[in-house]
Amino acid sequence: GCNPLAETGRSKLQNQRAVLNQQILKAVRMRAGAENLLRATTNNKVREQVLLELSFVNSDLQILKEELEGLNISVEVYQNTEQTFSIPLVPLGLKETKEVDFTLPLKDFILEHYSEDSSEYEDEIADLMDLRQACRTPSRDEAGIEMLISYFLQLGYVENRFFPPTRHMGVLFTWYDSFTGVPVCQQNLLLEKASILFNIGALYTQIGTRCNRQNQAGLENAVDAFQRAAGVLSYLKETFTHTPSYDMSPAMLNVLVKMMLAQAQECVFEQIGLPGIRNEFFTLVKMTQEVAKVGEVYMLVNTAMNQEPVKENIPYSWSKLAQIKSDHYKALAHYFIATILCDHELQSGDDEDQQEKALSQLYDYMPEGLMVLTVLKDKVQRKQLGKAHLRKAIVYHEEALRVCGLCKKLRNIDVLQEVLTAAHKRSLLKYAQQETEDDFLSLIQAPDILPKTEHKIETIAPQFSKVKVKDFFHRLGPLTVFSAKQRWTAPRTIFIHHEAGELGFSLKGGSPVQVYCLDPVCSAASMGLKEGDYVVSVGGVDCKWLGVNEVLEKFKSVGEQPIEIEVIS
Repeated sequence: GCNPLAETGRSKLQNQRAVLNQQILKAVRMRAGAENLLRATTNNKVREQVLLELSFVNSDLQILKEELEGLNISVEVYQNTEQTFSIPLVPLGLKETKEVDFTLPLKDFILEHYSEDSSEYEDEIADLMDLRQACRTPSRDEAGIEMLISYFLQLGYVENRFFPPTRHMGVLFTWYDSFTGVPVCQQNLLLEKASILFNIGALYTQIGTRCNRQNQAGLENAVDAFQRAAGVLSYLKETFTHTPSYDMSPAMLNVLVKMMLAQAQECVFEQIGLPGIRNEFFTLVKMTQEVAKVGEVYMLVNTAMNQEPVKENIPYSWSKLAQIKSDHYKALAHYFIATILCDHELQSGDDEDQQEKALSQLYDYMPEGLMVLTVLKDKVQRKQLGKAHLRKAIVYHEEALRVCGLCKKLRNIDVLQEVLTAAHKRSLLKYAQQETEDDFLSLIQAPDILPKTEHKIETIAPQFSKVKVKDFFHRLGPLTVFSAKQRWTAPRTIFIHHEAGELGFSLKGGSPVQVYCLDPVCSAASMGLKEGDYVVSVGGVDCKWLGVNEVLEKFKSVGEQPIEIEVIS
């Protein structure tokens, strides 16, 4: 993990998030207290005072939530430090948590359930707590992802070792909702696992936004990071279906997955256009469809963000940014097709059929009275349709700028204003360059453009198996036997005497080995050895992880001497 005291832009934001979470918690408690008093009292004067106090608390809570939304749209901190002229991408902030002390609950469980000296496991418990603490400030790279995954996998071992399904362990996990700041407390390890998964997805989004979008490798990494983020959030939605925290509800996760895939699609378009967009017929057809696809996916994201119940808690600025991007990229699609129509008149050497086929793929329908081939051949019709597309592009650009101006948080992002304004001016200039004498005929409405991409964007499922993790509590024995679900007796000491070179029983199984074919009249049976007992130590040496041959070797090594073994039933 990173140094928790480091004063980086990201850590300052995360610290502000932690402070806001505490203030929201205090305000929520005050509101709950005031509401309880309001229900309990019949005194009118007290009721008036409480109602006044309640209005203050509610307005205070609203201000705090707006501040939290401000942190969620503080996208500049997460972008690449290189000078860039790209619309910012949105990362997710990490969920905050309180410290957890595993020491007493785990030590008590080791003593009571496993009948072992719990003081011998203090280092392992400390390692677990250190790993959890480090996961609160993961580094924004592959090493940070690996650390979060290793803790997530370690929690699988911890759950099997120490959390029986029939009772609570007394370990309280507290995690704060990343959108509302409201804490969720549970003794259930599922909340811890789900929150770590959310943070893995969030960290991938931060890695994606940090990539340098001015080169091919950076854009490839960004696409990969957003696909992986979507994969982790999708896995979280499918695996943990009843998480009490709103930011991890199926509806919210569904929107977040859509948003990350849209950002990946946006990076794909930037990747295609990175070497420069050639002003050539078929290149512009391809770019038109690709950019229309980006506009479409952002339109779907915006629609999803404005549905109940997500609408209440998704940051307002996020849904507005999705709307702006949808309008901006749709405008670019109309600008590209206008460039095709205005700059590329059909020449004698051009392949007429190929151009007709390519252009017809862009439309679901043509305006009344127009045919694709006629438009290609007729200079007037071609220019009219081109100008209709430019008008539509200008309308979309103006709508994007209007929405941006309405949202205070987005208004303050300079690069967003610059990109939108430059694109708008370019369309206006293109429109001004066209001849004006035929304008009275320009009553054509530009048709919608069919989106299409050659680069299908899908979620990449998390590959936990790639991270190798060793169970901290490996010494307790094989998990198939030594788990919180199993119940067994405390270890019993048995002295084995060789009788004519025979033990009086056989051993079977993997580790730990089991007693079988026990002779009921042998000395071991008379001392309390039972059929099916597990052998956990031989001659004072732990043998939970040893196989049959290794345990028999230990018996042979003492010759005819009596040997002390420990068994459990």
